[in-house]
Amino acid sequence: MTTSHWQHLITNVNMATMTEGGSGYGVINDGALAIADGKIVWLGKQAELPRYDAEQVDVTDGQGKWLTPGLIDCHTHLVFGGSRANEFEMRLQGKSYEQIANAGGGIVSTVAATRAASQAELVAAARPRLEALFQQGVSTVEIKSGYGLDSENEIKMLRAAGELAASSPVNIQRTFLGAHALPTEYQGRADEYIDLVCNDMLPAVAAQGLADAVDVFCESVGFNLAQTKRVFDAAKQHNLAIKVHAEQLSNLGATELAAGYQALSSDHVEFLDEAGVKAMANANMTAVLLPGAFYFLRETQLPPIELLRKHRVAMAVATDVNPGTSPFSSLPLMLNMACTLFRLTPAEALAGVTCHGAKALGLSATKGQLAVGYDADIALWDIAQPAELCYQFGVNPLSALFISGEKVL
Repeated sequence: MTTSHWQHLITNVNMATMTEGGSGYGVINDGALAIADGKIVWLGKQAELPRYDAEQVDVTDGQGKWLTPGLIDCHTHLVFGGSRANEFEMRLQGKSYEQIANAGGGIVSTVAATRAASQAELVAAARPRLEALFQQGVSTVEIKSGYGLDSENEIKMLRAAGELAASSPVNIQRTFLGAHALPTEYQGRADEYIDLVCNDMLPAVAAQGLADAVDVFCESVGFNLAQTKRVFDAAKQHNLAIKVHAEQLSNLGATELAAGYQALSSDHVEFLDEAGVKAMANANMTAVLLPGAFYFLRETQLPPIELLRKHRVAMAVATDVNPGTSPFSSLPLMLNMACTLFRLTPAEALAGVTCHGAKALGLSATKGQLAVGYDADIALWDIAQPAELCYQFGVNPLSALFISGEKVL
């Protein structure tokens, strides 16, 4: 084996390679890992390390710490205007949903604030949220639009996400979520709004290369199955991947619909039934679990974890960071919540933010695992065992972060 092209070598580490799909950590103890041209080119037991020219290779002594893939937050609404802290306070003072809405609250307030903000202001507001994720070992983040709800402002949101990508080492995937909610100017005219999404917004987004995927909120408070299908059809015409917010508040069958389009994921899924789980399994979809929203909304309907296990559907875990239902820019907190609230094992939870998070974004061939040929997105943790990443929250054990082979933290 030639080592002449090696650029970086991490020695004296334990590794959770996450190559076992959630059934285990894929542990390599007393190991080493080599990087070249942004990729992992060798890993294994340190005792089996090929000879290399120490003068030509930058060597990091891992000091017995743990390596994992860089973490992946596969579902966020990171870009938005304003805050909903006032609504949080109103709810706790006993105000009803209707009273808050009549006071200008709810998603309407976020849409108004997002429309009023410039692209630069949206970027400035989102940057601390992205930085918080980055500092906790997150190397890939998905960012959705969905608070503009017209062509100009949806495009502005996606461009803001692109600006964040250009100015940060974090890999950013963009998702067009024009069908997130019905804007006030289209009240009572949902089909006409879907016309706008399919015939105006989506073609413009695709033509400008602003999105990697298209998402729809299919729910009693969102859009129905027929409207969702129209958006999926339009997404396919533009060769964009499909995702769906589904079965969060009721079971409308949106997951089964999405499976027919070979969607990447169905997200939330608290009310998903076995037929929906089977459809996901047949379509090789990923279930994205969002414990932050479950917690913040004080929900009681748990996702069908046992059914997902039974049918071997990959389970990702994400922050869902947004102003209304999950204002949490912390993937480590989600790891703990996934275990404590949803009863995932630590290995399943860690898979949810590595290999399965990558799968939910269509990136399983390049990200989310420590394996030869994969992108060298790698986190080094000062922990004694991988379960600590789920067990403890509030103390950041990250020692170093590499993205595409470059040490960025």
